[in-house]
Amino acid sequence: MGSARDLAARFDAYGEGRRELAQAVSALHDWLAERRLSDAQIDLQVQKLLGRLHQDKLVVAVVAEFSRGKSELINAIFFADLGCRLLPASAGRTTMCPTELLHDPTQPPAIRLLPIETRLRDATVADFKSYADEWTSLPLDLSSPVAMSEAVARLSEVKRVAPPLARALGLLEDADAPRARGDGAGEGVDVPRWRHAIINFPHPLLQRGLVILDTPGLNAIGAEPELTLSLLPSAHAVLFVLSADTGVTRTDLEVWNRHLGGADPSQRARRIVILNKIDGLWDELRDEREVAAEIDRQVAASAAQLALPPAQIYPVSAQKGLIAKVNGDDELLARSRLGELEEALAGKLISAKHRIVGAATQREARALADGVRALLEARQVNIAEQLAELRMLRGKNQDVVRHMMERIDQEGAVFERGHQRFAALRNVFTQHTNALLDLIGLEALRANAGRTRTAIEKSPFTKGIRNAMGEFFATIRRDFQVAEGRCGEIHDMMHAMYTRFSAEQGIERFTPPPFSMLKYQKEIDRLESAYDRHFNTLWNMLSKAKHSLTRRFFETVATRVKHVYDVANRDVENWLRAVMSPLETQVREHQLQLERRLESVHRIRSASSEIDVRIEELEGQDDALNAEVSSLMAAVGAIDAIVDRPDVLPAAANA
Repeated sequence: MGSARDLAARFDAYGEGRRELAQAVSALHDWLAERRLSDAQIDLQVQKLLGRLHQDKLVVAVVAEFSRGKSELINAIFFADLGCRLLPASAGRTTMCPTELLHDPTQPPAIRLLPIETRLRDATVADFKSYADEWTSLPLDLSSPVAMSEAVARLSEVKRVAPPLARALGLLEDADAPRARGDGAGEGVDVPRWRHAIINFPHPLLQRGLVILDTPGLNAIGAEPELTLSLLPSAHAVLFVLSADTGVTRTDLEVWNRHLGGADPSQRARRIVILNKIDGLWDELRDEREVAAEIDRQVAASAAQLALPPAQIYPVSAQKGLIAKVNGDDELLARSRLGELEEALAGKLISAKHRIVGAATQREARALADGVRALLEARQVNIAEQLAELRMLRGKNQDVVRHMMERIDQEGAVFERGHQRFAALRNVFTQHTNALLDLIGLEALRANAGRTRTAIEKSPFTKGIRNAMGEFFATIRRDFQVAEGRCGEIHDMMHAMYTRFSAEQGIERFTPPPFSMLKYQKEIDRLESAYDRHFNTLWNMLSKAKHSLTRRFFETVATRVKHVYDVANRDVENWLRAVMSPLETQVREHQLQLERRLESVHRIRSASSEIDVRIEELEGQDDALNAEVSSLMAAVGAIDAIVDRPDVLPAAANA
């Protein structure tokens, strides 16, 4: 049972690391607020960063064809402490719909079931999640594992419907026609009763932020585009379950090649293949070495077929592992090899997630601190200039003071001219910004989606649908290309202005960062590739249920594209602020320092005896600024120390 404790310990350590990061970020923000170095933009950045840290989830998707022992594997790894099966895993009682297992403390323990008939409507599962009245909700009796198991058994329910309705739901193809035949009133076809399920359950691992996505076989994945385009790509790890008694079958290979194996290298690294049911290879007439050799051969053969290294495939017996955990049988647990898989999940998955979250937090905190440090250092430069001027005044006559006044007046005149140019720049910048956001705004997407939706509905043929979808993606790609050009124009304009202000006003030289649309274009390419890859399969169903399934598929694609637009708009707006904010801050700071210098010289002019007092004040301010810079770096260093720990798992958990 040590590996199960290891998994829980790593979750605890990961959660504690997130809490420490949140506390360190809050401490940095408090430090800035106390010194009046924060502003609305910094407040918003910190609020978003803390929100992501508090709401962070670890999503593990489990994918397999039917009868691979997928639900039993989930029971064995995550829910053996219940003493019974949470998910249905016996013959004829398998999970029939995609199921999310999570914990939402704001909702009571329950199972929410989305009726299969919602597939007839133009909305995704994500859309329906906002409307409780669309779901059937069943409370969970936490005091009775048996009652919970019976409630969860509802996931296995099917219903008999007429073949035309099954086709409209996208759940009947020509190959299924024989099972739809019957005599008289009995004619029909069995389909899943539910489209999607959400189990809200206060299990310790789920409370720690784990979300498990249990997916049905190939037919369900292909018929629900949201799984292919959204849920699986966004999972932090995908467990693909095979059966040792069959090896990699044709349908297994089809699931892998179509939905999992074609991912980019970073996603493929998060794929873990499980060769389940190795207990079918156990043979009392062979010794353990022969059995182990047979299992190794199965692993090697599966690895070759899936084009994966053997180390990425874990042979286990989920059923024996569950029995061993429930009965406390350490020998059987070791033989099931379940511990090796749990160790891989604990060691690789959670540590990798910790690094990703930590690096993102570290990056944002450093960027925030760099902006504040630049402001503090600008103040230090100004104080140094004032000190140099004041020290020169010691023992000098009033002519020197007059010359200083004239110089400050000249600098003020130069600044005023620069300020007028800055106001003109703001107007041009606003025009460019509006034009850029119009290109990648939701209104442009809605117009494009509306044209595409109309074209698809009017087209009775494959070519027309392909052309409509091709133009949909082509229009998006053109808009993003033009938007990238606009970003380049804004960058060049701001770079020229920073250079000019640096030369004329003496403010700190700043090189605005460029902005690339590449990652959004690549995501659009990925969505188009997924569409192309699945279109032929879907067309077999479209020919029977064109209007419902075509609309559902397009709405799923449109939803994912809208997400890309949302992220792009958010990132562009942040970039625009990052490009303009330093200039605004430095112009404002430059004006403030001019006013302070002018006030200082006026005071000196009226009372030369105050020079020494003023020098002492400025030296104190300089010392305070040095201390603030050191304190700022210490606050950032606290975040770095949490992120740069060698391992998520504390030493005590390794003991």
